[in-house]
Parts: sequence; C-alpha cells; structure tokens
Amino acid sequence: MPDVEGFVGRLDPEMCVVTAAAGEERSGCLVGFFSQCSIRPVRFMVWLSTANHTYGLARTAGRLAVHLLTPEQHELAALFGGECGEQVDKFARVPWTRGHGGAVVLEDAAAWFVGTVERQVEGGDHVGFVVAPVQWGERTGGRALRLHECLDITPGHPVD
Repeated sequence: MPDVEGFVGRLDPEMCVVTAAAGEERSGCLVGFFSQCSIRPVRFMVWLSTANHTYGLARTAGRLAVHLLTPEQHELAALFGGECGEQVDKFARVPWTRGHGGAVVLEDAAAWFVGTVERQVEGGDHVGFVVAPVQWGERTGGRALRLHECLDITPGHPVD
C-alpha cells in the first residue's frame, strides 16, 4: 500500500510567520500549515505545533499576526523558523511595531494581518487557530515564500 508521503511530498504550501503577544511577552514562528477557511466572513486557520514556544503564548494571546514573506526574505524565515524563542529574542533582530490590540507586526513583511482568535481546534501535534482579520497591510508585491524554499532551515524547536 502506498505511503501518505506520496501525497504529502507533492505539496508546496506558502509559508508565513505568525507572531503572538501577551503583555510584554512576545513570540513568533515560521508556519507552513495555514489557509483561508471562510469567504464571508473572511477567516483564516493557522496551525501551530504544540512543541513550539509560540504555541504556548498563542493559547492566551487573543490575537495573532500573520505575515507573508517573499523568497528574498529567506533570512527572516530562517530567524523565525530556525531559532527557538525560549533561547533567542528574535524581535531584537528585526524592526517591528505594535498592531491592533498590542499584536506584534514585523515591519519588513511583504504583507500581514492581525486577527482576533475566534476558536482553537485540536489536530494531533498541531492546534488550529481560527483568526478573524481586523487590521492589515502590504509593503511589497511578489509571490509568497514556499515550503521548498525553506527546506534548508532546521527547526528551532524539537521535532519528533
């Protein structure tokens, strides 16, 4: 019987950086599991690994910021995908600002939105966050960074 990897291996999803903030604490990570999940009203689903530092903060943050990067922003993707927020202050290395409700917005992202978390859905080793956009911006055009362009990034959190 064929392995599910034959299906999964064909996928090349767009990547994003998700940030969460609660008070003065902030965290962010590179995410490959996200998608628009409703047209009216517009909603997105962002899946965070339960092993990831950002997940712990996102559970109580109330809002998340979702950032699209271009292929030229691989270094930014590597920072948020290859470093662990428990060990490194990623935000000390990049320009950022506060968005709606205190959300952390990466100033160099190609496009971004801040959304309120409407619900969380258990999904194995990831938890999905349904996010309703309330603020957004765009800095530059171009296509979004994809998974195949990030395969050289070693995850900053433990992977089983």
